[in-house]
Amino acid sequence: MARTKLDISESAGGCRFRVYLQPRASRDEIVGSHKGALKIRLTSPALENRANRHLVEFLAQRLGVAKSCVAIASGQRSRSKTVVVSGLSGARCLDLLALHLVD
Repeated sequence: MARTKLDISESAGGCRFRVYLQPRASRDEIVGSHKGALKIRLTSPALENRANRHLVEFLAQRLGVAKSCVAIASGQRSRSKTVVVSGLSGARCLDLLALHLVD
C-alpha cells in the first residue's frame, strides 16, 4: 500500500490489523486507509450481522485464505474493527491487500 499507512502487526500464526467499514456502499472495494485502519466499502447493510459476514468473506477472497482463517476480534457492532488473519505474515497480507486497492 504505497500511498496508505496501515498499522499491521504479527500475531500468533498470522497478522492483525484494523478495518474501518463503510456498509451500504455502491460496490465492494478497498479504498485506502482511515487513521491507520484499512478502509473498506461493502454493499451489505449493517443489519443482522450481514456486513460482518460479508467483510469476512470479502477479506478471505482477497487474501486467498479460507473464511475460517479470518476473524473479527473486536468491533462487532462498530465501523472500526480489529481483524485477525491466520496463516499469513503481516508483510504478505499487506502485499495482497495492496493488489486490490482502488486508485
